[in-house]
Amino acid sequence: MAVHPTLKATFASRAETATHPLTKYLFKLMDLKASNLCLSADVATARELLYFADKIGPYIVVLKTHYDMVSGWDFHPETGTGAKLASLARRHGFLIFEDRKFGDIGNTVELQYVSGSARIIDWAHIVNVNMVPGKASVTSLANAAARWLERYPCEVRTSVTVGTPTLGHFSDDESEDEPDAEPERPPVKRDNDGRKGSIVSVTTVTQRYESALSPRFNKSISEGDEVLFPGIDEAPLERGLLILAQMSSEGNFMNKEYTQACVEAARENKSFVMGFISQEALNTEPDDAFIHMTPGCQLPPDDEGKNGVLKGDGKGQQYNTPQKIIGISGADIAIVGRGILKANDPVEEAERYRSASWKAYTERVR
Repeated sequence: MAVHPTLKATFASRAETATHPLTKYLFKLMDLKASNLCLSADVATARELLYFADKIGPYIVVLKTHYDMVSGWDFHPETGTGAKLASLARRHGFLIFEDRKFGDIGNTVELQYVSGSARIIDWAHIVNVNMVPGKASVTSLANAAARWLERYPCEVRTSVTVGTPTLGHFSDDESEDEPDAEPERPPVKRDNDGRKGSIVSVTTVTQRYESALSPRFNKSISEGDEVLFPGIDEAPLERGLLILAQMSSEGNFMNKEYTQACVEAARENKSFVMGFISQEALNTEPDDAFIHMTPGCQLPPDDEGKNGVLKGDGKGQQYNTPQKIIGISGADIAIVGRGILKANDPVEEAERYRSASWKAYTERVR
């Protein structure tokens, strides 16, 4: 089977062709930070969560949370734990992925996403869905996100790009009058009958939604929260979904038929679905451009993992090295949890994982 183009394409080039605003942003962030690492911040308290988000934030592009396992979570929409995570995400340059694994009928998952005490949609850029209930769970979440965006206080940010004039853009109906001389003006092409062609510049206008609560617009935000990660704009307001297509746990029931149904649902909802939580790359059609994130990543001790496969944790979790996950199986982002959180020096270990995962990616696209 031929290698799918996305496996050899750089993150920078995939950012140029991505259609989902959040996918485009994430690829740009990955290229800018030279990181394809996600921290699975499975901790017990809000204090720990914010601590690790701050300390490990410079090394990651995604922070994965489980808000419902965190004690002391402050649900205040403006000053609570979710808002503080969003501030750290702006400062350090990462996206927040709430690993909620929605898995119910459409009406229920909509309410779980946009309402309740947590209001996940307000602070999490990305969520995921267990598609056991069927495709309706995906479309319901997409519809809920679209309605939320319509009601959200936002600004429309417009950017205008003017292309350099070229000799290939000319009009046949211009006047014969010569313009006033201008310094360093490009030469003018003439048709066979001597008529002058006019030089036309190409103007591109792009628009994107940006939160009215952004530091860019909201002057009431404290000075510390105004810091944005240098080199990239704030994340777009649009939300994204990952479909849980495959799992790393031993004996799971996600068979090939289930995985194929996940791929079909993603193709039918490209404006909302960014990609998959999976164990391998699932892009097979020419226009598939989904992103893949894989959990169960661990760097081995010197005497283990020579073939890229590591021992499990005794609770069903199976581990693989970054080289196996990124280089061989074709994932884009490696998800690491306890390998960093339980290290003697989590910051140093985060850099070790970032370096190893990035190396596996660069060798894959070489």
